[in-house]
Amino acid sequence: MLNFLLILIVIAVAVAPLVQFLPSKRQREIAGLREYAAVHGLFVEFRDAPVRVPVVGQTRGVIYYGKRLPTSRQDTVVSAAWAKDDEGWRSVGPRLPVPAPLEELSVEVIAASVDQFSCGVYWRETEGEAGVEQIKQILERWCALLIQ
Repeated sequence: MLNFLLILIVIAVAVAPLVQFLPSKRQREIAGLREYAAVHGLFVEFRDAPVRVPVVGQTRGVIYYGKRLPTSRQDTVVSAAWAKDDEGWRSVGPRLPVPAPLEELSVEVIAASVDQFSCGVYWRETEGEAGVEQIKQILERWCALLIQ
């Protein structure tokens, strides 16, 4: 019996460091959201959110979910950004109107931007697949408006 207990303790000591490499529930959830986004035509990357007055910890390292714009379009796209606060959307930099699809977005996002290559939103991945689906639909409508 003592030998069995000793073997069990040795195995537990050997396996314990490996357990720390298992992903947490939140890490698995985030990986699922990013996979869902990629499968449905979006790309995901870390970017600093464009904001008017930076707030430490709220704008660094947020996640950008973007939709690539076609390269074969004729017109150029003006780069712009909008930040969302308690009062709604506000343009960052040049004063430009908020794109209509962004007004319909109910997912909690920090900001949105558009440039020559993509349009997208900055958020903290807090609302699950339903949030990613809504972002996808909004970005598809926004992209369609930009390439008209």
